[in-house]
Amino acid sequence: MSGPRILVVRLGAMGDVLHTLPAVASLKNSIPDSHITWVIESKWTPLLEGNPFIERVIGLDRRTLAGLATAWRELRETHFDFAVDFQGLTKSAVVATIAWPERVYGFRDPRESVASLFYSTKILPRSVHIVDRNLDLSAAAGASSLLHAFPIPSGRPEGKLPTGDFVLASPLAGWGAKQWPLEYYSELGLRIQREMGMTLVLNGPQAIHVEHTVPHVSGLPGLIDATRRASAVIGLDSGPLHLAAALGKPGVAIYGPTDPAINGPYQSNLKLLRSDGAATTYRRTSEPDSSMRAIKPEMVFEALALSVATLI
Repeated sequence: MSGPRILVVRLGAMGDVLHTLPAVASLKNSIPDSHITWVIESKWTPLLEGNPFIERVIGLDRRTLAGLATAWRELRETHFDFAVDFQGLTKSAVVATIAWPERVYGFRDPRESVASLFYSTKILPRSVHIVDRNLDLSAAAGASSLLHAFPIPSGRPEGKLPTGDFVLASPLAGWGAKQWPLEYYSELGLRIQREMGMTLVLNGPQAIHVEHTVPHVSGLPGLIDATRRASAVIGLDSGPLHLAAALGKPGVAIYGPTDPAINGPYQSNLKLLRSDGAATTYRRTSEPDSSMRAIKPEMVFEALALSVATLI
């Protein structure tokens, strides 16, 4: 390998990994003969399968000592010219540092301030959206030609899906405040069936049973496959929504206590719904935020019909 060896650190979670793809593609596109290694939590490695901008993926299993030891050994096998920590947490900064790169790039204002102590080069991003902030960091590390590329693997079929057209929804999110009330999906599913002739499918790691909907149980590869096959999606501020956005799917993005200017679907075909009274709090409560309850099923259906009609 004649070019620089670059270590990318973005351990998780799903949406954050997807939001980092353009920055990594930009590094590869800009630096001739570079060799990029991405260290990521093992459960998210399916997101990087077949990625043309990455030569090597190191899966980090933090649940066992053996998993940590394996990742440590793999990180020390290669001399890295520099590392880029896109996560901004103490744990990600430590991972970047133990690889002994010559330089470590990171944000001046990381999510955990301690992380910045591990960086040799710190940048203050000018952008707002997390995708663009990651591109700012990539540019500081040498990406002169920015690519807004989201290479998504094919996934593979898991579980049963309708034979006809369907709308896919993933009702779960990182915490309850970001979720849309589960009972709302019943009314929405009935309207989708009656007026659009499609089935509303609820995806999750376990079956989610709601009247007028169909459950679909899958892991990450199955979710990718189902999203590709769906006619449209209903999403929240969570990984499945950002997957749909990266795949260019039409549909609706429902937001409440999180800011779509920062975490919203990026340059997508999705219609954004957020109530006028929504406050940006990021409070991790267990129940749906009142601003999520303010988005009624009829509002989602109308936005969905408009989104689908726009692409016909």
